[in-house]
Amino acid sequence: MPAPRFVEQLNTQIGNELAAHNQYLACAIYYDALTMPQMATFFYTQALEERQHALMMVQYLLDTDSDVVMPAVEAPTSGFDGLVAPIQLALDQERRVTEQINALLKIAREESDFASEQFMQWFIKEQVEEIATMSDLLAVVSRNKEDIADIEEYVAREQGGAAADPTAPRVAGV
Repeated sequence: MPAPRFVEQLNTQIGNELAAHNQYLACAIYYDALTMPQMATFFYTQALEERQHALMMVQYLLDTDSDVVMPAVEAPTSGFDGLVAPIQLALDQERRVTEQINALLKIAREESDFASEQFMQWFIKEQVEEIATMSDLLAVVSRNKEDIADIEEYVAREQGGAAADPTAPRVAGV
């Protein structure tokens, strides 16, 4: 069974992941309203990914016979000042999530909770990818904010669907 401190913090992280899901939905809706279908689809997909992360954590707690506590989440930011703002917010959010994931790994190590430490390794790798993706997108949109067609073309070309990661933890309900 995971260390109680780890379980408590992982339950908190489930809420953080669900809040990220809602924030990405708000970003997707913003771009959808601007008739930017590629950006909207990118953020709708990111939202689903964050939801899956939360459900991976739920599944881990279920698998380890730990209590799952569904925390409340705050409403996302839904008003944005220009095309760049949602992406900057997303990058800041991913940096925060990276700190949260690192803190979870640290707790697992401090508690000699080796199974939980191993579980968190996938999320560490995932956060490196998320920050790189958002950093690249921020650079492209910042450079091309006056040319929506270039932004849409970049997203269509570079952010296509990746193959499922066979090393990813199981998702609850799937």
